[in-house]
Amino acid sequence: MHVEHLSLTNFRNYARLEVTLPMERPVVLNGSNAQGKTSLLEAVYYLAASRSPYTASDRQLIHWRTEGDPMPFARLAADVSGSSGFNRVEMALVLERAADGSQRFKKTVRINGAEKRVMDVVGLLAVVLFLPQDLSLIEGAPVERRRFMDSTLSQVDRDYVQALAVYERILPQRNALLKRIADRQAGPDELQYWDEQLVTSGSVLIAARQRLLRELETSAQQAHLDLTGRREVLTLSYQPSFLPTVEGDGQLSFNLPGLDLHRELDAAAIAPQFADRLKAERSESIERGMTLCGPHRDELRLNINNRDAGLYGSRGQSRTAVMALKLAELHWMRDRIGEWPVLLLDEVIAELDASRRAYLLDRIGGGAQTLLTTAELEIFPPAFLDRAVIWQVRDGRIEPAASEPKGDSL
Repeated sequence: MHVEHLSLTNFRNYARLEVTLPMERPVVLNGSNAQGKTSLLEAVYYLAASRSPYTASDRQLIHWRTEGDPMPFARLAADVSGSSGFNRVEMALVLERAADGSQRFKKTVRINGAEKRVMDVVGLLAVVLFLPQDLSLIEGAPVERRRFMDSTLSQVDRDYVQALAVYERILPQRNALLKRIADRQAGPDELQYWDEQLVTSGSVLIAARQRLLRELETSAQQAHLDLTGRREVLTLSYQPSFLPTVEGDGQLSFNLPGLDLHRELDAAAIAPQFADRLKAERSESIERGMTLCGPHRDELRLNINNRDAGLYGSRGQSRTAVMALKLAELHWMRDRIGEWPVLLLDEVIAELDASRRAYLLDRIGGGAQTLLTTAELEIFPPAFLDRAVIWQVRDGRIEPAASEPKGDSL
């Protein structure tokens, strides 16, 4: 899977960009801060995931200089080649002004010129993004680890995308109803419809997350063993807010484990147990005005030698665990979609010590199209730079570095 050509208009730092991307050699984007290096990676990620990894507001992606225009907009497009053939993926972000001066944000998705749903992009372009702030997967709040699972699965699993959209829409509505029931403005029987929707979608999420982590763990363990000289073993612990069991009675035994990484339950087996848990917690949920169990309260923990890395790991151990997890994500996605995803590394190399840097760079260029950003070109080994394409990024413009031949594609 490769991005052959990228086109940006009014996106972040870029007023206009047309660039053809190499497919066989890693691309190093070199430049000072706030010049547009990260924005280029963000654009590729956005075309794959339909959201930004850096902001929750898509409006912020529109170039600030368009604010005074009658209809501010940004446009992203990529020519993508892969096992599904050649596809042109386009997204337009528009601020439409109403007669009263208010604005309405609209996002349009087109595939090969035809308007499509966001979920129709799934499978056309897949990326793995590695950021310095990915340490939050170890040290951050549970929402960061849930976001990791959601963003990974949403790129390859349309059922997951649909279930996540339903769950995120139903949850606040159910919570609002719980508060109305507590205020005696509604009756408990009104929960049935919302509970059915929550159980159906939530069970899909729980089953998919458990399967993802089970499949990631083997690859992550091997990378972690390599990085630590086989001294430390990494394990992943999925901790759903309630624990479905094989027999469905809420009881565990050594012979019949529940939802762990070695015995998988599908959504159909999880659903009735999720429904029972919602009923059991109904009184407390009404009293507190919130849904107390479900995928929105799931947790993922990374353990090193059976000790929680977030509680007991050093900074170096956290970096190693995160690198192992991201490399596992890269291989998992290749196995899932049958081809390498695009690998995006945003200022990651500068955050690594020499041994981790060498390990990561040795694995770049083996099949996955790779884009890296850096403000310090000298931190890369000469042997890596010799096989890379180096571009200089200045004020929203991309030019070949002095040692690179100039062409018409930039």
